[in-house]
Amino acid sequence: MLQKEMGAEAMLMVMKARKVSGEEPPEPVAKAMAEADVVICPTVASLTHTNARINAVKRGARVATMPGITEEMFAEGAITADYQEVEELTLKLTELLTKAETAKIVKNGCTLTMSLKGRNGIASTGVYKKPGASGNLPSGEAYIAPLEGTASGEIVIDGSMVGVGKLSKPLHAVISEGKLVKLVGEDADKLSVLFANDQNGSVGELGIGTNRNARLCGIILEDEKVYGTIHVAFGTNTSFGGTVKANCHLDGIVLKPDLYLDDKLVLKQGVFVNI
Repeated sequence: MLQKEMGAEAMLMVMKARKVSGEEPPEPVAKAMAEADVVICPTVASLTHTNARINAVKRGARVATMPGITEEMFAEGAITADYQEVEELTLKLTELLTKAETAKIVKNGCTLTMSLKGRNGIASTGVYKKPGASGNLPSGEAYIAPLEGTASGEIVIDGSMVGVGKLSKPLHAVISEGKLVKLVGEDADKLSVLFANDQNGSVGELGIGTNRNARLCGIILEDEKVYGTIHVAFGTNTSFGGTVKANCHLDGIVLKPDLYLDDKLVLKQGVFVNI
C-alpha cells in the first residue's frame, strides 16, 4: 500500500457526525489530530473552523478537510482542476484581500459593505506541501475574516447555503452592525441556528471562488470554490484571524456578483477584472 511505501503508518478514527459545521470533534479525535503529521478529514459537517484543526496545524500537521465529500467528488469536478492555476489566482486574490480596507458586494440591487482593515487574507489552494499547511480538498478560494461589527446592508444568496443545499429560490439576508437580523426565503426556516445567539449570526467570512472546474452541486465543499462566485459565512472565524467563536460556520454562495475591494472592481457579474 502507498502508506507503507512512504514509510508511514495510517490510523483510521470514526466518530459520530457533528450536528453543524464548526462543532468540535470528540477529545480523543482532537488529540490524535494534534499528534499526526498528516490529517485527512472526510466528514459530514466541516472541521475546518474548529480548535481541533487549529491546534493540529500549530503542532505542524498538514490538514485536508473534506466536509460533505462524495465518491463522485473524488474523481470529477473541482478535484480535477489545474492546481497550479488555482494556486496562482488564489494567492493573487489573497494579497488583494490583505491589502484592502473595505469590501462591497452588489447583487440584484442589494449592497453589503464591510471592513477588512487589519485582517489578513487566507489562501486555500488545495496544495499543502509544508508542515502546518491546511485547507479544504478539493479547494480553490481566497477568504478573510471581516472586522467584527462592521458588515452592514443586504445580500442575495442565490447559489447554495449550508443547512439547505442548492437553492431553488434566493435567500435575502439583512445585516446590521455585523449581525444577521433578518433572513427571508423559502428555506429560511431551516437556518434557525443562525438566530440561536449573537455569535451564530455574526458575519464571519468573505470568500472568493477560484477553481474553474468546481460545480455548483449543493455541497459547500465544492460550491464555495466555484470560479467567480463569492460567499459570506456566518459564525466562527477564530481559525483564520477573527474573534467569533460560535456553534456553527454556515456559508452562503452568491452567483455572478459585483465585488469591490477599496472601491476597485474585482468581480463584475462573476467575471474577474483588474487583477
